[in-house]
Amino acid sequence: MARVTEEEPFGAYGPYSRLRDGLRAYRMIAAMWIRSTMAYRASFVMTAFGNFAATAFDFVAILLMFSQVDELGGFTLSEIALLYGTSAMAFGLADLMIGSMDRLGRRVRDGTLDTLLVRPAPVLAQVAADKFALRRLGRITQGAVILGYALTTLDIAWTPLKVLMLPMMVVSGGFIFGAVFVGGAAFQFVAQDASEVQNAFTYGGATLLQYPPALFAKDLLRGVTFVLPLAFVNWLPGLYVLGRPYPLDVPHWLAFAPPLVAVACCALAGAAWRAGLRSYRSTGS
Repeated sequence: MARVTEEEPFGAYGPYSRLRDGLRAYRMIAAMWIRSTMAYRASFVMTAFGNFAATAFDFVAILLMFSQVDELGGFTLSEIALLYGTSAMAFGLADLMIGSMDRLGRRVRDGTLDTLLVRPAPVLAQVAADKFALRRLGRITQGAVILGYALTTLDIAWTPLKVLMLPMMVVSGGFIFGAVFVGGAAFQFVAQDASEVQNAFTYGGATLLQYPPALFAKDLLRGVTFVLPLAFVNWLPGLYVLGRPYPLDVPHWLAFAPPLVAVACCALAGAAWRAGLRSYRSTGS
């Protein structure tokens, strides 16, 4: 079977031009799906509320635990709410912007990826914006509500650094989760049917970060700190805001490293995506 490779969009441009073209293609495709969604506004409101309610059950489970205990892993309900809210917002942002990447395996299996390769736009932008689901705002809204509860009930000695840490967690965490989405999609070029494996690191990782790190074994903490750095989404910076130590003996300055980690993760995910795309072979169908 013939090997298929990605064509350069609109000719051989430099990296900044390709980035500009990718963002433009993403914006146009996402806008098309948004217009389609808003044509049925009542349906959009119901599905967005359904997304809000479905994701809220995760916090309901935490509330049920606290109906029996006063602390969980040494953390109060308000402290866990801060971890929960920042994790939910960061993951919700990535899920909204690039959550469609988990459909790539299906496109590889049925050959529909070929139709994206012949279009004059980056494949990554097309896959990421495909079926852009505005209803996923429900998850972000739900996380914001829980974070608001945490901030109004916690007694934190606020400093300018701690104030800046909150939006940094959400934005940097969104990019880290986005890199995991792209890296998982790149793996599907090889595995083809690995969406559940990808979900274990995306949805599973988001659920993991909703709980305090003290609940987990140190081997797991090392894995999500030094291998797949999900701890930089909210654990390390969040514990700095709360004035609590991280269970592992790591330098305190790592609490300020999420933006650097996000850049490194995105670079690695981009390299994995390009390698996966180069290895793709058409199904011939």
